[in-house]
Amino acid sequence: SFSVGENTDSVRRMAETVHLLEQLNYRTVVDSPERVIMEIDNRPDLANTRGALQGGLLATLIDIAAGILCGHHVGPDQSVTTADLNIHYLAPVIEGPARAEATIVRAGRRLIVAAVDVTDVGRDRLAARSTLGFAVLDAR
Repeated sequence: SFSVGENTDSVRRMAETVHLLEQLNYRTVVDSPERVIMEIDNRPDLANTRGALQGGLLATLIDIAAGILCGHHVGPDQSVTTADLNIHYLAPVIEGPARAEATIVRAGRRLIVAAVDVTDVGRDRLAARSTLGFAVLDAR
């Protein structure tokens, strides 16, 4: 924490620290045009009050994995942005890590649809199933 009278440079340095997503330690296991697999560990600081990995962090994991995969299916001057996200939470991630496997459902010129299954690796149990739509954006 810092006090009101603290030096502006030290406050700026605090803001330039590690990005939030890096602090969560998401990691890529597979990155190919056919599928992207990412994982995150269940840690006490990421768990909900029942000890399961917090659902919003699973949603972020799903979105990142699908976004990376969909980015492989656009041209060099294009990018993607999430247009919609639907998640069915089926079971809590208790042991972990949570493993998200993203695959392409359909890659069109303006919209790409991906599916992501999340498993609790330690329990070998399907934890969530998701579909996402990504809008394809041309360079500005």
